[in-house]
Amino acid sequence: MTESENPAGPGRVAALAREVEEFVASGGWDQQPQLFALVPTADILREQPELADQLDPDSEFTPVAQDALPEGDLAEALGRIAWPDAVHGCALAQEIIVLPPDAESELPGLVGTDTEGDVSAEDLERLRQAAADHPRRTEARIVAAVLREGSASCVMRLRGGVPGDDTDGTDAVDEVVESADLAPNLIAALRATLQP
Repeated sequence: MTESENPAGPGRVAALAREVEEFVASGGWDQQPQLFALVPTADILREQPELADQLDPDSEFTPVAQDALPEGDLAEALGRIAWPDAVHGCALAQEIIVLPPDAESELPGLVGTDTEGDVSAEDLERLRQAAADHPRRTEARIVAAVLREGSASCVMRLRGGVPGDDTDGTDAVDEVVESADLAPNLIAALRATLQP
């Protein structure tokens, strides 16, 4: 389905996810997670007409960068957020480590799980470190965007090459992947911030 077939659907939120990713990408890699409010452009221009030359009046929504998220657990930080009615959606950019599907068996086992399947903070940190040290890791940035009406999209930029590995003398090119199914847990967490 294209944006022109359903302008109120996934196409517009996909465009917002791409816009946020391109904005964050302009700042390079090794950034902290960044949260954006998605606000109707017309509302911003009505309240701040001096921004007219900085905003695209034809864009339905404008991503507005928020203050830095607190250090620590991202899910916990998102769990404390509630948006005012003026915010029609939100987006989050976060750098992650991606491993090939078969590499999961190479990671250390979880010893701190309880009967509910919860993982201890120590085990999570051990897994994160093992993934970060894995020789077949790929660094990536994922942007998830959601609107109050329910549509969502994700964009993931896979960093070209292995950081610090310039042995072939070429500049590796980043790959961009787009799918609403890339980060279902992140989408759910962002949707929860929009609930009344």
